[in-house]
Amino acid sequence: MKIKLTIMNFLQFFVWGAWMMTLAHYGFVEKHWDGAQFGLVFSTMGFASLIMPTLFGIIADKWKANYVYAISHLLFGVTMCFLPLIDAPMPFFWILLVAMCFYMPTIGLNNSIGFGILKNEGKDPTKDFPPIRVWGTIGFIVAMWLTNTFTKEWGFGYSIKVSFYISAIGAFCLSVFSFILLPTITTQKQKSAEKQTLIEKLGLQAFVLFKQKKMAIFFIFSLLLGGALQLTNAYGDGFLADANVFPKGSAINNLSTIILSISQMSETLFILAIPFFMKKFGIKKVMLISMFAWVIRFGFFGLAGNSAFGFGLIVLSCIVYGMAFDFFNISGALFVEKNTDAKIQNSAQGVFMLMTNGIGAILGNLIAGKVIQMWFTRPDKSIVWNLPDFPNVWFVFAAYALLVGILFALIFKYKHNPDEIGEIRH
Repeated sequence: MKIKLTIMNFLQFFVWGAWMMTLAHYGFVEKHWDGAQFGLVFSTMGFASLIMPTLFGIIADKWKANYVYAISHLLFGVTMCFLPLIDAPMPFFWILLVAMCFYMPTIGLNNSIGFGILKNEGKDPTKDFPPIRVWGTIGFIVAMWLTNTFTKEWGFGYSIKVSFYISAIGAFCLSVFSFILLPTITTQKQKSAEKQTLIEKLGLQAFVLFKQKKMAIFFIFSLLLGGALQLTNAYGDGFLADANVFPKGSAINNLSTIILSISQMSETLFILAIPFFMKKFGIKKVMLISMFAWVIRFGFFGLAGNSAFGFGLIVLSCIVYGMAFDFFNISGALFVEKNTDAKIQNSAQGVFMLMTNGIGAILGNLIAGKVIQMWFTRPDKSIVWNLPDFPNVWFVFAAYALLVGILFALIFKYKHNPDEIGEIRH
């Protein structure tokens, strides 16, 4: 069963990594879209996460989670096949939005399915899920390298459009795998003579978590940090592929996607470290570590230039990314799992996705796009297609992450009990 969960996680993030990291290069360089247009396109993940993860989580709680998961990936793969046919930003936005409506719910379902299967096998998700989830990051890395090989001049030299087809193929494989090889997962329903409330009938119990001060504050800060979560994914490849910062043909420019994959390599180490950090420090300190790691991530990018020292900062920034991303995403999902009833696990993970990749991502991408367009875009359009002034953009992102971290340290209260997590072994 662990092998099946490993394959599921590998393909889950393979289909994301195939196209997401090169989307900025596609938008800014191949399509010549401006900051506001690209911010709108990249915010599709956020718009899709507003309703769909929670809705699909409710359906999964009431039906068979692995079937919901498989159908979602099938529909995602079909939709991705249409993206290479679109050239204008608005039609591209709508098609990608449909694809994201099918994909974003599967991230939360991937977690809840994994947690449910491990519990049924008598395992502790806090200890046993991270070594499985690390294969998702490996899948993301493999997809990035594959896309880089297909799209760079030293490789096959195809348009970045090919990345959407690579993603679709991976999604079809995962859909078939989920239908055939994953166990049927249904939520155990407790028989009760009491009438169900309207909220219970609609499957919206997870939103009752906002009545708990601890959970409400946690979700609010999930939203605030979610605003910064995808920014390096949105602009990272465009930054390294910017010929004004890193000359065309240079190692950094030519291997941009592969260099960024160091971030995902770092994730493989930090995912495995999560159980140790959670036991030693608890969720609050782990989340704080994540927030200040984002400050370092953005700051190093802002200081980087076309030199050996600049390359070193880029590599260090990519290493820090593993801590920044996973200490928030995986630890947050585990925190939600520990603090919610088993009957609403899928719905609760959907709410976590709503706050981070939904409302937070929308606000982050739209505001970032407008800020870049108004204050940090090169005025001379003869320079490479009106690209952003990346160094100052990264410094603004770093300042935002620092402010969120300080506020979280002051406001979020949580008493850590190390005994809740048993002996850690990998």
